[in-house]
Amino acid sequence: MKSTGRPGEGEFPPFAKIYVSHVYSDDVIQVLTEQVSKTIAFIRSIGEERSQLPYAPGKWTVKQTIGHISDTERIFSYRVLRIARGDTTPLPGFDQDAYVPNAGSNERSLDDLLQEFAVVRESTLTLLRGLPAEAWHRAGTASGFPVTVRGLVSTTAGHELHHFKILQSLVNTSAESLG
Repeated sequence: MKSTGRPGEGEFPPFAKIYVSHVYSDDVIQVLTEQVSKTIAFIRSIGEERSQLPYAPGKWTVKQTIGHISDTERIFSYRVLRIARGDTTPLPGFDQDAYVPNAGSNERSLDDLLQEFAVVRESTLTLLRGLPAEAWHRAGTASGFPVTVRGLVSTTAGHELHHFKILQSLVNTSAESLG
């Protein structure tokens, strides 16, 4: 499948609109594929020492943000799997603010977190590449909102892009304070 097309309103929760708006192509598999090397290279450029810094006062560290991206992608991929297979059982939401402190991301090496991110993404891509065309339009309920597989996958890609932009602002702010 070359292009999944962009999801319309009602294919993703209203809170995900900001994420979906970051997706720059109709081919979300291509976007997800391109993100891996770009994100890993960028996060490595931040370095182990600065990865302990929060992106803003009172916010998550770089390591926590990477752990959050991986956790969220796992949950979104699980939802994709269930809905793509025709399971219409409503899927519950999750509390990201409870996950982050319990993940222990700050105690792990940056390379370990990036390896996990790469493996989670490859698993997601393997699932998506195996979906039949009709599965992309299957609908279900997640976090109390109607969603489609296409909407969930675009949310996944946009969620990573959203956090990538936040982390870029950390690097830009740090560079400005050094200059």
